[in-house]
Amino acid sequence: MLDRLASFLGYTKKSLASPDGDLLALFGVSSPTASGVNVGPSTALSVPAVSCAVRAISEAVATLDVKVMRREGASEVEASDHPVAGLLQDRVNEWTAGFEFVRDIVAAALIYDNGGLAWVNRVGGRPVELIAYDTAHLTAQRHEDGTGAYRYFLNGRERPAADIIHLRSPFGRSPVSLARESIGLSVTLERHAGKLFSNGSRPAGMVSFKERMTPEAIKNAALAFKAMLASQNTGNTAFLDAGAEYMQLVLSSVDSQFIELTGFQILQIARAFRVPPQMLYDLERATWSNGEQMGREFMTYTLEPWLRALEGALRLALFSAEEYPTHRVHFERDDLTRADIGARATAYSSLIASRVVNPNEVREWEGLPSYEGGDAFANPNTGNSQPGSAAPQVDGGRPADGAA
Repeated sequence: MLDRLASFLGYTKKSLASPDGDLLALFGVSSPTASGVNVGPSTALSVPAVSCAVRAISEAVATLDVKVMRREGASEVEASDHPVAGLLQDRVNEWTAGFEFVRDIVAAALIYDNGGLAWVNRVGGRPVELIAYDTAHLTAQRHEDGTGAYRYFLNGRERPAADIIHLRSPFGRSPVSLARESIGLSVTLERHAGKLFSNGSRPAGMVSFKERMTPEAIKNAALAFKAMLASQNTGNTAFLDAGAEYMQLVLSSVDSQFIELTGFQILQIARAFRVPPQMLYDLERATWSNGEQMGREFMTYTLEPWLRALEGALRLALFSAEEYPTHRVHFERDDLTRADIGARATAYSSLIASRVVNPNEVREWEGLPSYEGGDAFANPNTGNSQPGSAAPQVDGGRPADGAA
């Protein structure tokens, strides 16, 4: 009876005999990987490639300007006076700035299977603050009805889904969880590297004797050898007797091949996060020609899906049923796609000369104030720039069709 009631209410029955990932995470542990390493969020972030990937995505998203757009007929205008715009552009609560909130919720979605979660505090139906609680306080549980819906619990009390911002990874699992085997192997390789280059893995040298010696004699010879080295200045020659020979041990090329494996694991982690290797500072295959192309791929294939998902999650939670059809949250992508100043100047000059745009529109793109006469569509390189010689204008200040 209790099992049927729990199933009806949406609770999932979990067994400690065969715990899943969520149950293990609740106790702060994770199941071991094939390499024998328990990979959890804290362990994964200790791998430089993982922390670099998480920061590259979350911080890039958070640096973009965020706006609230309102649809008016066939066009959209910025609703800068909307309370959601004030929250995201300024501070979401008394202790968290908008940049930190966006960065942390995206980072949580990259690390935790439950995704990035935040509670929307409303007063009079209007959002007044956003709080990204720790994963132990704000949890999400998938409903068993098969619809993909979630139930949310804040400090043990169920909250309406409309009051929760939920940013989820594809497949319902984070990149850290999906790449846990590669991350575990990276941890193993780093531990091996630390041992390999320390005295605990390989002795610095070997002393051999021509005659067979008892264990006690070897112990006394070792103590005498260490005492002799300790009594001399660094760089002096050590003298051995009784036919002893000293041989320094060095690393072979085979011992150093783990560096190649480390590089391969960086590529595996980059694939899991869909981040170009150069974003993880793996510049082995980066050139002047493909570096810019990989930067565009980072924007198109890595950031854009996360931006669309974040915009959708914010729109679902921050706007009322009446506002939802006409309002949306928009992250301005131009800052990431903008070319250098030389390329922009060349493009602007060409657009102004061909009278596609006017100087004031270009100045608005660059965040500069307009000037008198800058709204005219004129070619500054010809006589059309003279007063009264501009192309005929139509509504909106654009040149008429067919004008030269």
